[in-house]
Amino acid sequence: MKPSSSTIKTKKVIGAALAAAAMAIPPLHSALAEAAPEKGIVAFKYLNYQDSQPGQDRMAIDAYSVRAMAPIAGKWAIDVTGTHDSVTGASPDYHTYVHQDTETGASKIKADTRRAIDLSVSRYFHSGSLTAGTSYSEESDYISRSYSLQGNYLTPSKNTTFTLGFSHTVDSINPNNHRFKYTEHKEVNAWLVGLTQVISKNDIVQLNLSRSIGTGYFSDPYRENDRRPRQRNFTTVMTRWNHYFDSTEGSTRFAYRYYTDTFGIRAHTAGIEYVQPLPYAFTVTPVIRFYSQTAADFYVPVGPDELADPTIPTSPPAGAKSFTEDQRLSTFGALTLGLKVSRKFAGDWLFDVRYDHYMQRGDWAISGTVDHALADFNADFIQIGLSKEF
Repeated sequence: MKPSSSTIKTKKVIGAALAAAAMAIPPLHSALAEAAPEKGIVAFKYLNYQDSQPGQDRMAIDAYSVRAMAPIAGKWAIDVTGTHDSVTGASPDYHTYVHQDTETGASKIKADTRRAIDLSVSRYFHSGSLTAGTSYSEESDYISRSYSLQGNYLTPSKNTTFTLGFSHTVDSINPNNHRFKYTEHKEVNAWLVGLTQVISKNDIVQLNLSRSIGTGYFSDPYRENDRRPRQRNFTTVMTRWNHYFDSTEGSTRFAYRYYTDTFGIRAHTAGIEYVQPLPYAFTVTPVIRFYSQTAADFYVPVGPDELADPTIPTSPPAGAKSFTEDQRLSTFGALTLGLKVSRKFAGDWLFDVRYDHYMQRGDWAISGTVDHALADFNADFIQIGLSKEF
């Protein structure tokens, strides 16, 4: 069997699913809640992900996570989450071509598991909070370690919160196909500055600016001729607006994000969700999100030989230092439609289920040069959660 770079894929998938409606960091509720929590939480979450292209099912992920948060002495809180996920299925060797087994005709199977733990400790003050966190993720070919520190300051009026954050991540890459002799590494330092403002009894707005500087190995070791720059810096501007409706007791959450990086990608994300409480302790939340990006500067579209015969990869341009056929770095637009339903029961219990359908098309991009030879891409997310306050 041919292993895959599943850590990168898994992190992107789980991150996209869990943050589908919350595109800002930190979320609005945590930015304004500077008092130490009065109750602890125990929660379980299950995520199933399946992507596909015409005529084939591709990557599938099953992820399980358990979270526990406990207040300590009225001024502290400790939060820990453990995650276990498994990745199976087929991933393209280049562009959208999936290698076929010459004997069985079936796509090669790529399987791996990942275990991760996230731990944070928060100290709450009269006018703010300070949170230190660390995370560790490991699978057969990838180890990731991260450390973070974030502080929130709440002004005396209690209407404005300033946020500063920093994180340092170190990844070790040792592919099972032995593409390189020694373990490769990647380091990313990220900074965040944010402002959250209460503008009325029904409205909260937030603006975040983040900057990341990354060095090391950013290529995909399981794709043919994939050579990416060893430096990737990106800047993100995020804005959100939450509005509460007295008449329905529901709330609308708007979000917009602009992203740019040194790979040449420029991306826009716009989303809206509406949270509506219903009788019998139900809550329903429809979600819609649109995403558009331009291609990386070194993305190479499907060539005439590959177009005539999908088993023939496109050759790198002569003298090219960087080169990729990864569809994720092409020009495309994407639409996500989702629905979440939750219900409280037995006092402190909460059950929720969420479904998201993701559709990616080159023609949906609002700017950039489209590679029309790429196949359409779709994905489905299903999340089920159960939590209890104590």
